[in-house]
Amino acid sequence: MASKYVDTMAIMQVIGCIYKFPHLLDQTDKYFFHEEDFTERFHQSLFGTIYNLKALGANKIGIEDIEKYLSDRPSRMAEYKARKGEEYLLKVYEIADIQKFDYYYNRMKKMTLLRSYDNFGLDVKWLYDPDEIMDMKKKQTQEDWLDNTSLESIADIIDDKIEQIKMTFVDNAGGQAKHAGLGLKELKERLKETPEVGVPLYGPLINTITRGARLKKFYLRSAPTGCGKSRSMIADACNISCNEIYDEQLGWIKNGAAEPTLYITTEQELEEVQTMMLAFLSNVNEDTILNGTYSGDEEARVDKAIEILENSPLYIEELPDFSLRDIENTIKRNVRDNNVTYVFHDYIHTSLKILEEITKRTGGVRLREDNILFMISIRLKDLCNELGIFIMSATQLNGDWQEAKEANQNLLRGAKSIADKIDMGAIILPTKEDDIVALEKILATGIFTKPNLKISIYKNRRGKFKSVVLWCQADLGTCRIKPMFMTDGSYEMLPIEDINIIIDREESAF
Repeated sequence: MASKYVDTMAIMQVIGCIYKFPHLLDQTDKYFFHEEDFTERFHQSLFGTIYNLKALGANKIGIEDIEKYLSDRPSRMAEYKARKGEEYLLKVYEIADIQKFDYYYNRMKKMTLLRSYDNFGLDVKWLYDPDEIMDMKKKQTQEDWLDNTSLESIADIIDDKIEQIKMTFVDNAGGQAKHAGLGLKELKERLKETPEVGVPLYGPLINTITRGARLKKFYLRSAPTGCGKSRSMIADACNISCNEIYDEQLGWIKNGAAEPTLYITTEQELEEVQTMMLAFLSNVNEDTILNGTYSGDEEARVDKAIEILENSPLYIEELPDFSLRDIENTIKRNVRDNNVTYVFHDYIHTSLKILEEITKRTGGVRLREDNILFMISIRLKDLCNELGIFIMSATQLNGDWQEAKEANQNLLRGAKSIADKIDMGAIILPTKEDDIVALEKILATGIFTKPNLKISIYKNRRGKFKSVVLWCQADLGTCRIKPMFMTDGSYEMLPIEDINIIIDREESAF
């Protein structure tokens, strides 16, 4: 049975306007269309024809263009003639009013949303009932509500209602206090069998500090521009999701279990991320890959890295202008569709879209940047717990980092409160001449090469190492940062064992 959530006039105005003003289809940041916006095959066919003609370069479209396009598609042409397509196009062209396009476009999209819920079997008449004809006052109230409520708000209202039902009858959100001794013996034995560790991050010593990438945990790694925020996260994403990596001493080595991983880029394009991934896996400098100037076995190693990436559960999403909803939907979709359990979000910052979203949510009140950044960090941590996943993100540093004596959350650009919700916080900085002088005693042993980066660990929940510094040898051209030794804030060397986390996956019979 056809759904009642259809506004014929809205559909006619939308088809008429894009027919009369095809440039509207260029505004992809403002308008997006789906086949299900149009309930009849005739309307789908007309819209699809106009859309395709515009995509082929037509900036002005006439009836003859549409009929010529349909002439190569006999079934659609037959329907066009049966529905008196020429008369319909003349009519919608005449009534099309570009000044009212936004109104009718939004109304059509709202009907699509309500129709989708209705078709799924969810009764939404309590919000909007198009069959209401007896109570005219109620009908007018519903029409006013529909016109003045955004598409996002309608979805939120319905989702909130579903969530309320879930919390009442499923989640038992009220809960009750549990005795402190509940399940402790089982917990102790479980930790003996499977210690509280996650899959390994890339590099020596770092897993001793962090206990690996642990599920339900949110790590933050911050740095000034050009010090390896993105590159270190790309290394970790590949290390977790790819089961082979090139070692300069041993050649290609097995790298544990390949875990489904998502890398969200907010600034770089897909190809920029891909070349860094190739550089990391193959240990071939990215400049060599970008210039195509291979020597020795470098090209063969890059080809092998391509093959590994093609067969790895590693996914990349581009979110150049994002909202909180975009971040959440992207992560949830990849958890659902790709079984992702490890997420790298590069990086926490504001955007025009998120500013608009927060302003709408607060009824026009503009929040400070620090409040918005804090909200992002809260949502990322909530998603860790809600979905049972690991998330790592990053931030830029403020201008104080160059003179700061201690690297901690006070250096985070925009809001030090971001660090309130994280489970591990680290800051990557370039080494200074003063650092090298202070490390002279350690370097004089000849055991370590001169470090060019340092990682300061300022927060580490459930870990014993904090307020410590890892001194690293970094080759950012291959995205490889290798910690060599650890000191306290006074440059005194501290003992640390390099724990090697091994993931053992039993083979399935199915």
